[in-house]
Amino acid sequence: MEYDFKKVEKKWQDYWYSHDCFKAIDFDSKPKYYALIEFPYPSGAGMHIGHIKAYSSMEVVSRKRRMQGYNVLFPIGFDAYGLPTENYAIKNNIHPRIVTDRNILTFTNQLKSVGLSFDFDRVIDTTKEDYYKWTQYIFLRLFKKKLAYKSFTYVNYCPTCKVVLANEDSQGGHCDRCGSEVIQKQKDVWFLKITDYSQKLLDGLDEVDYPARVKQEQINWIGKSVGAEINFKIKQNNENLTVFTTRPDTVYGVTFMVIAPEHEIIEKYSSCITNLDAIKEYQIAAQKKTEFQRTQINKDKTGIKIEGLTGINPITGKEIPIYVADYVMTGYGTGAIMAVPAHDTRDYEFAKKFNIDIIPVIEGGDISKEAFTDIETGTMINSDILNGLSVKDAKDKIIEYLESNSIGHKMVNYKMKDWAFNRQRYWGEPIPIINCPNCGYVSDDNLPLKLPYIENFKPGNDGESPLADIKEYVNCKCPKCGKDAKRETDTMPQWAGSSWYFLRYCDPRNDNELANMEKLKYWLPVDWYNGGMEHVTRHMIYSRFWNNFLFDEGLVPVKEPYKKRTCIGLILGRDGQKMSKSLGNTVDPLEIVNEYGADTLRVYILFIGEYDQPAPWSDEGIKGVKRFLERVLRFDEKLNDKEGYSPSLENLIHKTIKEVGNDIENIKFNTAISKLMVLSNAYSKEESITKDDLMVLLKLLNPFAPHMCEEINEKIGNKECMVFSKWPDYDEAKTIDNEIDIAVQVNGKLRGTFKIAKDSSKEEMERRAFEVENVKVHINGKEIKKVIVVPNKIVNIVAI
Repeated sequence: MEYDFKKVEKKWQDYWYSHDCFKAIDFDSKPKYYALIEFPYPSGAGMHIGHIKAYSSMEVVSRKRRMQGYNVLFPIGFDAYGLPTENYAIKNNIHPRIVTDRNILTFTNQLKSVGLSFDFDRVIDTTKEDYYKWTQYIFLRLFKKKLAYKSFTYVNYCPTCKVVLANEDSQGGHCDRCGSEVIQKQKDVWFLKITDYSQKLLDGLDEVDYPARVKQEQINWIGKSVGAEINFKIKQNNENLTVFTTRPDTVYGVTFMVIAPEHEIIEKYSSCITNLDAIKEYQIAAQKKTEFQRTQINKDKTGIKIEGLTGINPITGKEIPIYVADYVMTGYGTGAIMAVPAHDTRDYEFAKKFNIDIIPVIEGGDISKEAFTDIETGTMINSDILNGLSVKDAKDKIIEYLESNSIGHKMVNYKMKDWAFNRQRYWGEPIPIINCPNCGYVSDDNLPLKLPYIENFKPGNDGESPLADIKEYVNCKCPKCGKDAKRETDTMPQWAGSSWYFLRYCDPRNDNELANMEKLKYWLPVDWYNGGMEHVTRHMIYSRFWNNFLFDEGLVPVKEPYKKRTCIGLILGRDGQKMSKSLGNTVDPLEIVNEYGADTLRVYILFIGEYDQPAPWSDEGIKGVKRFLERVLRFDEKLNDKEGYSPSLENLIHKTIKEVGNDIENIKFNTAISKLMVLSNAYSKEESITKDDLMVLLKLLNPFAPHMCEEINEKIGNKECMVFSKWPDYDEAKTIDNEIDIAVQVNGKLRGTFKIAKDSSKEEMERRAFEVENVKVHINGKEIKKVIVVPNKIVNIVAI
């Protein structure tokens, strides 16, 4: 059939969107299915090839679910606040509001040009007042529950972006956005107390279907540690210096202590410290380092002994020196550690550098060469009451001893820190808090607190938001006492809007609440959420935290928002490297659409390799997919008048229905497409095929290449579009191969194969074996001594 893909694809896109084919219906009698993708940041460049791959999985699943009779919610929106738009706006002197609106329009048209089956009636934009009003509302709920607080602390600060960064946004000591090296800066920072939900977030992982690596990354990020807090005494004042340790069993091996440069005892007992000036110099140097720089295992060990303060081991009574070192952080544990150099590599190197005693307390290793760290099991030595015990028994006994003597107790700790939740930039959600000299921090419940439209939105000096320069915005009255007060001028981080967007999709136009509870009950939880691995320890943990909190508040009906999560692999450049403009190896998806068509791009992007693994782009590969689709286009020319499946194809058709369906559910899209290619090859070999043969291929291919399938469907006389056509069923009995391959050996060596009906007789297998041409060659002129036939497997001929 003649096929102008540009005309056909535009035709069906217009039909689908004008007829609301993808509209999700609240409270429909059909079973619901909620498929979710990570909503995009609408950059000026528009969609890149990674967007197509990211959305294609849920696109295929959503189209399949509609064909299976589900009421599908497959929404789209835009995570539009944040630094990229603001930086672009500053560079080009265009207001971020204008940039955002323009980018969203471009992005929307691009999404439709690929035929993606989103419900565009539910589009949300995190920068619109009707959306961020409820982001602010959630923040205030957190604030009123004392889960949002302000604290003066050292923070990660990007001097280029002029913004405070959470640890999650500055991994490796560099800004995630611009790549600049991050410095430490003291600031008054808003935090969300996500640490209060550490255990709930861990427990929730038992209730969801996430890949093992996703669960493990979240477990590692939360970082639960079970151990003990132990109170060491300071000799000079008999005050406690408390440490947290996961290995209380090694307390007999403690030969020194280390505190963070920010630890409070330095100032508290400064009058006792005789080398205070040197310690203050060390503190200043530590402030210039990021947490990443301070905690690297392989960095040079630095530190300074505190002269005038001495620790006492509460178990042995021995005096031990106290050091200040920057590899200890105040944010984890107590900001002080007990050092056991015999069994910790970092402590060992520190002890060697500063000539401190090293006492082994677990049998094994050679501490004259290195620390013995293989200590999950073993026998205790040099440990008085623990000698001879296993590590496990020693832990239990020492904790019992600590508690009975009131010098310590069992403790659970978490590596995850509270979430730094403010940015000193313009383009973000205003924080609805007022600072009153009399009342302190007070909530501004008159929502939305609108982001003022200003001409000068460049970052302020010394890390201040440009909102701080707008007197009419800053100066206000306290809603409690009515006196003069100041409005908070920082804005929320980009992660704020994405921490609850999946809820708003359920009820996007509600002006009275973030979402109607009955609608939330109908749609939640999200049945399948697909996205990038880079978001599983930030966005996913943040959004799970918010959802858990809202569940505790009675505002949502489920604790865990996502029932299932899958992840995508990168599409690499033609050179096998990560796509980058600087490398010149990017692929523009819209150029592919213009040259080959949307269906070709859609199929190839899922055929390129295993979905969750990286795969390089191949121009030859996309041409091969185009040839496959062109072959399918010709099948209408070989239709006969018969009904049902062709007998010669029936077995393969039932197998393909089963296997393609299973492959889609297991994100094995490449093998699903491969099996459709096999089926199409079988059709090509037939003189003619039935309409039922063709329809089953169209239905299986429709989620991948819907424009073409719709066109063929219409051409062969069907009146209904394929969006809701029934997904084909298969008969399990007919998926079993009727023919099998039989190997033929001559004197134990494979000489050929042949196909035969399953469960054929031994006589028929033997007859067919002697007809194989290569077998004839190897038995020619020889005497047949024996023929061994194993039914359904092999024929072995012995000839001499």
